[in-house]
Amino acid sequence: MDYKMLLSPMNIGTMTVKNRVVMTAAEMSLGQTDGCPTEKMADYFEERARGGIGLIITGICRVNDMGAASTFTQLAMSHDYHIAPMRAFAERIHRHGAKLCVQLHHPGRQGYASAINTLPVVIPIVKAFPKVLDGLYKCTPLLLGMEQKKLCMSVQSPSKCDLSAHGATRIHAMSRREIKKLIRDFIDAAERCQKAGVDAVELHGGHGYLIQQFLSPNTNLRTDEYGGSFENRLRFLEEIVTGIRARCGRDYPLIVRLTVDEMYDKIGQPQKGYGLEDGKRIAKRLEELGVDAINVTSACYDVYNRWLEPSSYEPGWRAYLAREIKSVVSIPVIAANFMRSPEQAERQLEEGYQDFIGSARSFICEPHWVRKIEEGRPQEIRRCIGCLHCISSFMSNATVGGSGECALNPGVGREREYEYPIRDGNGRRVVVVGAGIAGLAAAETMARRGFAVTVFEKDKEPGGQVRTAAACNLRGKLYWCVEDRLAALRALGVEILFGTAADVDAVRAKNPCAVLVAAGSKPVRPKSIPGAELPQVYLPAEIIHRRTVLRNQRVLVAGSGMTGLETAEILNETGNQVTILEMANEIAPGAWFQLVDDEMERLAPHGTKFLTGHKLVSISPSEAVAEEVGSGHRVHIPIDSVVLSLGVRPENALAEELKAAGLPQVFAVGDAEKGGTIAHAVKSAYAACEAIV
Repeated sequence: MDYKMLLSPMNIGTMTVKNRVVMTAAEMSLGQTDGCPTEKMADYFEERARGGIGLIITGICRVNDMGAASTFTQLAMSHDYHIAPMRAFAERIHRHGAKLCVQLHHPGRQGYASAINTLPVVIPIVKAFPKVLDGLYKCTPLLLGMEQKKLCMSVQSPSKCDLSAHGATRIHAMSRREIKKLIRDFIDAAERCQKAGVDAVELHGGHGYLIQQFLSPNTNLRTDEYGGSFENRLRFLEEIVTGIRARCGRDYPLIVRLTVDEMYDKIGQPQKGYGLEDGKRIAKRLEELGVDAINVTSACYDVYNRWLEPSSYEPGWRAYLAREIKSVVSIPVIAANFMRSPEQAERQLEEGYQDFIGSARSFICEPHWVRKIEEGRPQEIRRCIGCLHCISSFMSNATVGGSGECALNPGVGREREYEYPIRDGNGRRVVVVGAGIAGLAAAETMARRGFAVTVFEKDKEPGGQVRTAAACNLRGKLYWCVEDRLAALRALGVEILFGTAADVDAVRAKNPCAVLVAAGSKPVRPKSIPGAELPQVYLPAEIIHRRTVLRNQRVLVAGSGMTGLETAEILNETGNQVTILEMANEIAPGAWFQLVDDEMERLAPHGTKFLTGHKLVSISPSEAVAEEVGSGHRVHIPIDSVVLSLGVRPENALAEELKAAGLPQVFAVGDAEKGGTIAHAVKSAYAACEAIV
C-alpha cells in the first residue's frame, strides 16, 4: 500500500498540514504548576513531531487558574507570562515541519473540587520553594477524602444536575456573571496562543467537559438564555467562537472537538443527553459560525468506554460518526476512530469517512508512526493494544507528582534517554531467557544499545502469559505487542532460539556479560485449600485455551481479577451457571475500572453471580465452602467444577542458580520478578536493562 492520501497535505482554514495525521489531545501530566511547558513536555511532543506527525494537539490547557484546573501539571494560557514559553515550545514543534494546536479546556462538573481556588496560592509558593509541591502531593489522599465527604468547594456546572460518574462531589450552577467571565477567559487564552505563534486552537467540546455540558440537555437544565432550547444550549460555545473570531481574526484556525453522540443509549439510558442527529445540527451551526474543522468524538465520563475504548473494541467501530458529520459540513473532519494501523487509516480516508486521521494513544505508543510509513517500514510500527495503562497511570501518577505512562513504550516522558540510547554494548553478548513480553522488551532494549543478544525460549512460539491473555474473548489485539517486538528484533538482528530450554550450562556457553531471566510465572494452586487437587478443579489457562470445555455445569471461579472475569465469560458461552468468589469487598480489586466495566457488560446478561468478602476454604466433589472475611461465617456452594484464578508465582529459580554459579549481572524481570500486567513486565525489563553496564 502506498498511503497516498495519508501522506498528502491538506488545509484546515489557512493552515496547511503536511499530511493527514493528527495527534489528538491526551493529558499526560508532563507540565508544572504555573502551566508553562517543561523540557520533559517539549521533548515528548517534539519527538512525535520528529516522527512525522502533521498536526499535534496538546493535552488539556486551562484558561484560568481559579476553577479551570484539572491537574497541577497541565498547560495553561491563563496569563500573559505564558506567551513566551509557549512560543519557544511551538518553535521546537515547527523545526520538524509539524503544526501545533493548543486545546483550550474546562472540566466543569468533571473537575476536582480540591483544585478550586488553590492554584493562585500554590503557584507563587512553589516557585519560591519547589519542594513544597512534594508536601502538597502527600496531602492528596486527604484532599480526595475531603471531596468524598463534600467538604471542598463546589465546581462549576451549567446547572444543578446529576453528579458525573467520575468527578467532583459538589457542583453549583454557574451564574451569568461566571459564564461571561469564562467566555472572556477562553477568548483571552486563544489570543495568547496566537501571539505565541501557535498555529491553531481547539475548543474541547467533548467527553463531558464544560462546553459539552452546556450542549447537553442532561447537564444543562438552565431556564435563561444559556439553557432550554437547542439554540440556547449552543449559546455558550457560540459566544466563545464568535469572540475568538472577533479578537483573533477570521484567518486564525479554530477547531472544535465535539462529542456528536453522548451514547447514553449504549448503557441502557436512551432518555439522557443528545444523539447523533443533534450532533450533526451542532456541527452545521459551528461551520456557519466560522469554525475551520470538527474533531469528531463521542460520549462522556458517564459512558467512558465509548470514547476511550479498551482492547475489546474493534478498530474503526465508531467511524460512522465521522462520516455522518462529514455528510453535513464542508469543512475538514478529524476523527480518532480507534485507529490502530496505517492500512485502516488509508482506508477510512479513501472511503470518505473523514479528512484527517486522529489518534493519541497510537502516537504515545509509537512516536515514529508516520516516519516508519514514509520509509517503507510500516511493519515495524509498535501498535497500541488498547490496554488503557496510559489513562490509568495518568490518573494515579498525577495525584503524586508523576506522569502518564505507556505499557509498551517506557520512553514516554524520557524521550532523550530512550529514543537515543548510548550505544555502549560494543558487541558484548547478553542472554535473555524467555520470549514473553518482558524478555522481548529486554532483548530490544539491549540490542538498541549495541549488545549482541540471544533469546532462549523453551516453547515453540513466543508470548508467555500474553498468549493466554490474548486467547480470551475479544482480546486478540494484546498479542500485537508480541508480534511487533518480534518485528523489531528481526530488524535488529537478535538471535531467538525457540524450543530451546535454558540452563546454567547453556547460558554459560554464550559467555554473556549479563543475563535477563524472563521465565514468567506459574498459576497458584494452593495446597492450603483441601480439594484443590481434585480432577474437577482447573486453572484459568485450561479454560481460556479451550483445552477443557465445561458445559451446563455449576462452576465456581475463585478470584475476580481480570483473568477470573475473562474465564467466567468463556464459561458462560457453554451454558454454565457461574459464581465468582472474591475475598475483597469489590470485584477485581486494583483493576482499572474501565476494564472491569467492559467485562461486566458481557457477564451481566448471563446471570453471573458474585460473592465478595469471602475466601475459599475447601472443595469437595459436590460443593465448595467459602468463609466470610471477618465474621468467619461459612457458605456452602453447590458445584460441579471449580476454576482457581488466585494469581501467579514467579519462576525465578534459574536466576538464583545463575547467580550462585557466578554469572555476572543476573536480573529477574517481568513475571519472573513479580506477577503483574504487560505494563509491569515492560517497565521491569527496561529498568533492569538500564542497570546493566
